Amino acid sequence: MSTGEMASVEENIVYESGQAAAGNDTTSTEREPEGKASASVKGEKYEMRESRGFTIRKLTFTAMLAGLSFVLSTFVCFPHMAPFQHLCNVIGAVFVGPLWNFAAALLTGSLRMMTGRDIQAVIGAVIGAFLGGFLYRKTHKLWAAWIGEVIGTGVLSAIAAYPVLRIFYGFPKYNPFYLVPFYTPSAAMGATMGFVLIAILKKSGLFGRMLFELNKE
Repeated sequence: MSTGEMASVEENIVYESGQAAAGNDTTSTEREPEGKASASVKGEKYEMRESRGFTIRKLTFTAMLAGLSFVLSTFVCFPHMAPFQHLCNVIGAVFVGPLWNFAAALLTGSLRMMTGRDIQAVIGAVIGAFLGGFLYRKTHKLWAAWIGEVIGTGVLSAIAAYPVLRIFYGFPKYNPFYLVPFYTPSAAMGATMGFVLIAILKKSGLFGRMLFELNKE
């Protein structure tokens, strides 16, 4: 194993991509020497290896996700709500995991602060992004990514933002849970959109192919 390969800790995951249009053949990847994986696309089962280390594909995907989140959150928003940040957080949680998703959310929040937003643009993005990615990695269940985003942003980020706003922005003295009702609807709406989008990709059979292409070396 080369030095570059030792930097990545990988695990085998199996994704059921749905019934094929004709027959009951399966789609799978087979493990090859040197830690490689090859795919034979013939049906239902799609087996792949998830790389947890640095890859150019993940770096590119993270940058694209951050850019998409920034554009959508800046130009397509509702009063007191920016649900597209949370949509992108769920996508990142599923495709790149907690650390890369955290980086994408941090980059998005930083860019939004440069356009005049306050620190909530960062705090309201990174915690849910990390927690959603962490729970999805542990369970490989889409609902776990949804819960992580809603709880991480709607509750934890709201609580974390309050003292920062009090100290640095002169925010009035309220209950520490004051921001929770403002954060939670946006997080729930965006996370639900992300959930539906990923569910559609899984239903269509594209999810397994996309994940394989993203993680292959």
